[in-house]
Formats: sequence, structure tokens, C-alpha cells
Amino acid sequence: MVRAEGWFARRVVAAVAGATLVACAGYGGAAAREAGGAGTGSDWSREVTPFPVLDADGRPYDHAFLGGFDVPRPQLVDIDADGDLDLFIQERSNELMHLENVGTPSAAQFAWRTDRFAGVDIAEWYRFIDMDRDGRPDLLSERPFSYIRYYHNAGPAAAPRFELAADTVRTAEGEPLFSDRQNIPNATDLDCDGLTDLFIGKLTGTVARYELVEGALPEPRFRLLSDRFEDIEIVANVMGSMRHGANTMDFADHDGDGDVDLFWGDFFEQGLLLLENTGSCASPSIRNVPVPFPRTDPVKTTGYNAPTVGDLNGDGRPDMLIGVLGGAYNPTLSAIENLYFLEHTPETFEVRTTRYLYGIDVGSESIPELADLDGDGDLDLLLGSKIDPADGRTGRIHHFENVGSAGRPSFRERPPLPISGHYHYAPEAGDLDGDGVLDLLVGTWNDEVLLYRNAGTARSAEWELAAEPLVELTRGSNSTPAVGDVDGDGDLDLLVGEASGTVNFYRNAGSATQPSYELVSDEWEGIDVGRRSQPALVDLDGDGDLDLVIGNEAGELRVWRNAGTRAEPRFVSEQGSRLPRLPYGAPAFGDLDGDGSLEILLGNLSGGVGYYRR
Repeated sequence: MVRAEGWFARRVVAAVAGATLVACAGYGGAAAREAGGAGTGSDWSREVTPFPVLDADGRPYDHAFLGGFDVPRPQLVDIDADGDLDLFIQERSNELMHLENVGTPSAAQFAWRTDRFAGVDIAEWYRFIDMDRDGRPDLLSERPFSYIRYYHNAGPAAAPRFELAADTVRTAEGEPLFSDRQNIPNATDLDCDGLTDLFIGKLTGTVARYELVEGALPEPRFRLLSDRFEDIEIVANVMGSMRHGANTMDFADHDGDGDVDLFWGDFFEQGLLLLENTGSCASPSIRNVPVPFPRTDPVKTTGYNAPTVGDLNGDGRPDMLIGVLGGAYNPTLSAIENLYFLEHTPETFEVRTTRYLYGIDVGSESIPELADLDGDGDLDLLLGSKIDPADGRTGRIHHFENVGSAGRPSFRERPPLPISGHYHYAPEAGDLDGDGVLDLLVGTWNDEVLLYRNAGTARSAEWELAAEPLVELTRGSNSTPAVGDVDGDGDLDLLVGEASGTVNFYRNAGSATQPSYELVSDEWEGIDVGRRSQPALVDLDGDGDLDLVIGNEAGELRVWRNAGTRAEPRFVSEQGSRLPRLPYGAPAFGDLDGDGSLEILLGNLSGGVGYYRR
């Protein structure tokens, strides 16, 4: 079959982001689709629920193609003033996902609207806060690197419109306010005096408190009230060593006593910490002795927990979502289970799910392949993963059978393929020996492309590993294969992407029934896409020959059109191809709905799948 991080160094060192400014950005409304991915002006529209997808137990994925999460940073806020809480999540630098609450105040139900809410630049963190007390949420976000931006909400309550009011928020003395981008600050009116208080956590485990200077808006300035707020110092005992690190916080009245308490998530804390307000709204007093939360049965994750509080079921008690960013406790284990929902019962907070937005997610660095694996005339889906969170010794190739038809797809998750022992699986299907059944080429983290011959039938595959790798790269790692008849001689040639960003071309010097692969070039056509080239061969323009699309680590899908013929190909780089993009984007092309037009499935860094139609 022809295939058609970073935040915190994904967890520890903050990634470098651009510094584009937005003067004015409008609210995107309730569109069911969004053009492209990451708001790039693509010619393709993104859809999250284009057709039914069921998990292995028959449970529907209600957000099947949301794309997965690794480091979700959630916030609940009624952005459109309709009386229920909407959900915002940041997974990637400078992107803010908006999910509108299309349910009711007593039964939240979220529908994806956009990955780039209002077009605002948020870099590594964001916080909605009603700075001017007009009943409409404004927005604070990071300005690279480690400064603070302020967006004023200038729209009506039901249709917010964000205008950049201060590119750099400053102190009362006019100095830029610094907030280390490894930490996520927060703001609230702690003492109920009508002036917003800004709290900035430090890597030392302490908190600085600032208060808005009265009359300073629309360009806010903040006066330092305390460099060690309430003498708080969060220090964790990790394997006998006292440590404090990256942190996030949230203020919420979780117990209904009329004042806000402080929740703290730390890189070196396995759980979420509560610092209770034992004072009142007018006279707050935050205890500086944290306790694990919930008190009765504390949450334990891989660390660095980002909470947000809000009543999601209309019972008058605030519930909680926790995004698990992954700290000092093996973040691989939270590559899938990383968005907790805690319901506030009359007695305590109880974990109801660890995957609140239920979508396809295989961990991280997913690589899709579309092929008719069971010979029933429709396309099935394979999805390779980097590491299996349940077994850190191997990656997996996950199998989603198309139980619908060639015109009306419907997928059901089946057991993973019986393939293990390597990391970073990159599957590619093709009938290499001309026997009418698909074989499987598998790239891995190292320099080999493995061959699994199908010793079964078109309807019932039996995968047998060949004694020797199909090819070995001359250099590099993270082999990612793509097969197709590049030179028009009737057999399948082989392209292999790799970590360096170049492409290896192996011509089939044998035949359609007895392939023999010879290396033509390990820097074919001079192609270099940066890091992690992930190629797909596909007739993108319908002219009868194969074009080349390559994803890379940065999230670009770059196109090389075949300006020659099937027999004499000539690949020309196409600028401005307007394809969708996701970090570590691995493309697979196929006509899933039988309308004669290709769709794109994109694997990505977060372990899910993006779905795009032209």
C-alpha cells in the first residue's frame, strides 16, 4: 500500500518560541471545522469526530481525532457568557485549544472548536482573568522569553474579542515583570479589594505576590507586596534529596467557605498540594504547610500537576480537572492518562477518569498507516508508537479495523500487532513479493527497516519476521519507510526517512515478485527537512504519478511534486503547499469515505491522530 515538547524539552527545558504580536483577534465562534492544523491557513479542514471510532471494549472515542495529549494545561472559564463552563487546553507552544460546552450547566459536554483560539500568541502559558472587573475574562500569557503579555477583552460578553493592551506587563516602577516560563503563574483578587493579585511561583519553591496598581489599566502595572508570600516554600523529598522545581498553581474556593485556597503542582511532587485559606475573603490567611489533595485519597501521578476548578455537573460543588505534565516520576506513564476529572461528592473529591477527553492516544510520537489489512475493500489503520506506557521495554503497532465500508468508515480497535522489542515503530504496508497479500515494513528507533512477511491470507494476516532487515541505513536512526513505484517499472521502490532529516532512496533492482533493494543515495535529491524526516508517497495532484510529502519534527509537511513522468520522475520542491501541520507530523493519505478525494491522517508528538479533509 502506498502511504499516501516542544514544551519543557517536552518536560524539563522550555522550548524556544516566536514572538509574533497580535494587535486584535476575533473570536472564532462555533464552527464545526477549522482550516488546517495549528491555525496555519491550510487548504485542508480539521475534523475531530468525522466518523465513529470504538476502543477495544466497544466504547466510543468521543474525541477520536483530537490528537492526543502529553502535557495538557487546562482552564475552565465561561468564555461566551452562556452560563456554563467552556474548556481551554494548551498542549503545544503558542496554541490554545478551545472546546465549547455544548451541554448544559448540569451536564457538561465539550465540542472542539479550534486549536488557535482567537489567534492570540500565548507562548508557553496562559491565564484567563477578569482584570478590569467588567464581567468578561481578559487574558495573561507568556511573552517570550519569560515575560508577561496582557490581552484586554474588548468584545461583548457573548462574543469575546482580544486586543493586545500590554506587550510587556511591568512593575509599579516600570520594570518588566519576569515569570520563569517553566512555571505557570496565576491571578485572583485574593483579598476582595477589587484589585487583581498576581502570583508568580519560583524555582526555589517560593511565591511572589503582586497587586494591580489602581488606575493602571489598560496597561496594567503591579506593585510587589511580598517576595515570599505567606512564607511558602514547597520542598519535596525525592529519594532522600530535598528538591523544588517547575510549578503551577490555581486559586479556587474548593470548600465553599467564601475564600480562595491555593493548589500547587510541582515537578518534584507526585501529587497535588493544597494550601488552605483559613482566613476570610477580606482577611485571607494561606497556610504555608501543604497537604496532599484530596485529603481522603490523594492523587498520585507522574508529577507536575496543573489543576483547574469549576462546577461541571451543576450540583453547586466545584469539581476539578488536573492536567498531568509529567515530572520526576517517569512521565512516560502519563503519556496517555494525563487529564484527570475529579468529581466533588458531598464527602470528598473522587477521580472519575484519567482521560477526560477520550480520544485515540498511543502515548507519543505516533506514526499512522492506512491499508486494507483484511482484504474487505476498505482502509484499516495502523498506528505505531514510541513507547508502550504499559511496557516500557517496547513500542507498539496499534490496529484499528475498519468495520464500516469504503464509503462509510467506522473503526474498532483490535489487539496490537504481535510485534515487539523495539521503540519508535513506523509501519508501512506493501505487497513486496506480488502474492496478492500485504507485507509489512517496520521502521524503528535504530538504523534498520524490518520486514514482516504475511504468511497468511489477504483476510487473515500472519506476520513473520524475516531473518534479516530489509535494509540498514548507512548512518542515522529513526528509520521511517515509504514504498511506491517511484521509477514506473512495475515494482515497489523504497524511501526511508531518518533522524537527520534527509531521505534514503533504495531502488528495487529485482522485480515485483522478487525484490532486491540497492541504495541509490542516502541524501536523495538533496532533500533535508531539518530533523526526523517522515516521508509518504502519494499522487497528491491526481496526475497519475507519485509525489512526495515529508513531515518533520517542527511540524511542517513539505511537498516535492513530480514534474516529470512515472517512468522518468523529476521531483521539484513546492513552496507554500498549505498542508496541515503538527509537531513530529507523520502523514498517511487515503480516500476513507469513497468520495474520490484524499484525506490526511497525521501522527504527532502527542501520540494521537489528526484528521483532515480537503
